[in-house]
Amino acid sequence: MAAHNDLGKRGEEIAGAYLTNLGYKILNTNWRCARAEIDLIADQGGTIVFVEVKTRSSVDYGQPEEFVNYKKERQLEFASSVYIDMKNHQGEIRFDIIAIVFENEHLYKINHIEDAFWPS
Repeated sequence: MAAHNDLGKRGEEIAGAYLTNLGYKILNTNWRCARAEIDLIADQGGTIVFVEVKTRSSVDYGQPEEFVNYKKERQLEFASSVYIDMKNHQGEIRFDIIAIVFENEHLYKINHIEDAFWPS
């Protein structure tokens, strides 16, 4: 696996553990629908939270969350609507971004952005 894939996978594991420590229940990881993927799907008190995880080894080219663009938001919107229909979820939903920047192999910062965007 390429180094950037390893970094992304590690970031998703860290994000999952972070959310679990906050009391979220992880429902799915790397859930796929057609060409779209949702990194983490969690439940927070009945609210389904769709989480995009962005992990970087530096901020030389910008903050990780800046790389969740319009196209990615539309993919998440599509996949989440399929998931909601599949599960017949009638409650609240939310789209979050968890941005992780590694300072070194063992030290990182997490920025959890709740309600990062809303589908059009």
